[in-house]
Amino acid sequence: MYYIVYTFFYLMSLLPLRVLYFISDGIYGILYYIVRYRREVVMNNLLIAFPEKSEEERTAIAKSFYHKLIDSMIESLKLLSASDAFFEKRFRGNWEVVEQFYQNGRSVQLHLGHNFNWDWGNMMIARKTSFQFIGVYMPIHNKAFEKLFKKIRSRGGAHLINATKMAREFLPFRRSLYCLGLIADQSPGRIDKAKWFYFFNRKTAFTIGPAKSAITNDAVIVFAFIKCVKRGYYEVEFTVNTQHPREQNADQLTLQFVKFLENNIRQYPDMWLWSHRRWKHEWKEGDTVVT
Repeated sequence: MYYIVYTFFYLMSLLPLRVLYFISDGIYGILYYIVRYRREVVMNNLLIAFPEKSEEERTAIAKSFYHKLIDSMIESLKLLSASDAFFEKRFRGNWEVVEQFYQNGRSVQLHLGHNFNWDWGNMMIARKTSFQFIGVYMPIHNKAFEKLFKKIRSRGGAHLINATKMAREFLPFRRSLYCLGLIADQSPGRIDKAKWFYFFNRKTAFTIGPAKSAITNDAVIVFAFIKCVKRGYYEVEFTVNTQHPREQNADQLTLQFVKFLENNIRQYPDMWLWSHRRWKHEWKEGDTVVT
């Protein structure tokens, strides 16, 4: 089954990007207008985040989001066949912000949100720095697609570890120089281990695991945000949050990320994954909110 899936998507990846975008536009029409994929979730999330905007403004953000969501999926197929030069031209960043810490013998944790196109970002950070890049991923139940996306996301030398087995699979890297990429805006799997923060003026649960990991391993925390310059062209901006995570606690470090993430989403609202249920957990009376 895997080879059938791989062959189909590999052949599809050989198509010029302009043709793939034509396909993407068609899928957008079906997904948004006919299937209405998670439309209710997306619009509810946008209402929570931007109550001051009109319905027309939120709808415009939603439509742009769906276009970028499908584009990112289509673009990820290019990782199966496109040359390194293709990505060098289309994905840029201030890589020196991360690379300096390799030269200084410090490991790095990248904290970022669900911003498009993170698959291209995985590949480029692995190529553009001297670190062993480690990406954390959620497994896919279908084994054929699981194998395909691991192949896509490990291009460039990235090493992938299963999020459900992270503690065990990360152990071999703890004493090496590494750059660990963490999508730090995941809705917590265990709400009893989460902390509450104001995110878009609403009490929101965040996991503090990324911050605790940086403290334990004394890893430099670098925030990352990816923006679309124009269709098919991206730029990632790295910002050093702290070189000394042990001087703060996990709540403080997570609060800094929450503020960073919200600020960037407000600037580029269509670049964030609005289709996931970020506010599915309800705050209960008595739960402390970190401020």
